[in-house]
Amino acid sequence: MARRNRNKILVPEARQGLDQLKAKVAGTTDPEQAKFEIAQEVGVPLKEGYNGKLTSEEAGKVGGRLGGSMVKELVRMAQENLNKRQ
Repeated sequence: MARRNRNKILVPEARQGLDQLKAKVAGTTDPEQAKFEIAQEVGVPLKEGYNGKLTSEEAGKVGGRLGGSMVKELVRMAQENLNKRQ
């Protein structure tokens, strides 16, 4: 049985922008491929479909790297925006 994504975006209209950011930080044009790009970078054997044999540590490496990179980029963008206003 496929798991559904439980992450809930507070502003649904932001989905497209978040997907673009995810692709940008992963170095791809397709947000759906972002996790596979990151997994390859960190040496995690992530594949399409079922990945039940991944350890929590491996899954965390992918999610943490992707999420952390997105947060860093958002902070950088906010700082840049603040500097432009001054």
